[in-house]
Amino acid sequence: MNLFPPAEIAKNYIAIGKGKVNTPVPKMFLLAVLAGIFIAAGGVGATTAAVSVPFPSVGKLVGACIFPGGLTMVLLAGSELFTGNCLLTIPLLEREIQAAGLVKNWIVVYLGNFAGSLLVAAGVVFSHQISLFNNGMAVSVISTAAVKCALPFGDALIKGILCNFLVCIAVWVSFAAKDVIGKIAGLFFPVMFFVLSGFEHSIANMYYISAGLFAESVPTYAQAAAEAGVDISALTWGNFLGVNLVPVTIGNIIGGAVCVGCAYWFIYLKKTEK
Repeated sequence: MNLFPPAEIAKNYIAIGKGKVNTPVPKMFLLAVLAGIFIAAGGVGATTAAVSVPFPSVGKLVGACIFPGGLTMVLLAGSELFTGNCLLTIPLLEREIQAAGLVKNWIVVYLGNFAGSLLVAAGVVFSHQISLFNNGMAVSVISTAAVKCALPFGDALIKGILCNFLVCIAVWVSFAAKDVIGKIAGLFFPVMFFVLSGFEHSIANMYYISAGLFAESVPTYAQAAAEAGVDISALTWGNFLGVNLVPVTIGNIIGGAVCVGCAYWFIYLKKTEK
C-alpha cells in the first residue's frame, strides 16, 4: 500500500510528536528559524509572481500555487513550524507528552519562526529585491501588510481558524504519503486553498507584515505606496503584534490543535468502552 490510512497517521504522529517535544531547545529553536525562513521564502516567491501578472485575480491564483513550496521545504528539509505543531494535541491527549512539553515547544518554535521570518523580511527589503516591477512589488508588500494590520479582531480570529485547519490538514495528508512526490501533492491543495481564500497564517504574517513595516521605513517605497493610494495609517508594530498576531495565533491554535488534532484523536485513538 502506498498510503498510510488515517488511523495509522494518527498512531504515527504520537512518535513524531514525542520527538518534537524532546528535541533539545537550541536545536528546536534553530529548526524553527529554518521553518520561518522557508515560509517567508514561499511568501517572497508568491508575491513576486503575483505582482508580475497584470490581472490581480490571476496573479492571486499564481501566487497561491507558489506558496505551498514553503511548507514543502518545512516538511521535507527538516524544520519546526508552530502552526503544524498544533497537532501536538494528539500525543498530549494520548498522555505520551506533558502539557508543559507542548507549551515549551510552541513557545520556542513560535519565537524561532518569528526570527526566521524577520531575517527574510529584512533581507528582501534592504537588498532592494522588492523594487522589482518599478517598485510595484514594494507597493504590494506595503499594501498587504497595511490591510492585515487593519483587520477586526473577529475577522482575524476566524480567518486564523480556517487557515490552520487547512494547514494541519495539509500536514496530515502529507503524512499519508510514503514518497516525496506524494507528500508534495498531498500538501499542495489545502495550502493553495488558504492562500487563495485570504485566510490568516500567523507565521506567514510574521514575514508579510514585518516586510511591509521595513519597506514603509524606506522613503522611496513609502512614496511609491502613497502615490498608489495605499492607506498605511494602520501599519504599525503595535497593530502588527496586537491587532493581527494575537487573534490570528489564537485562531491558528483553535483551527489546528482543536479542529484537527483533537478531532482526529477522538476519531482514531480515543478508547471507547464496549
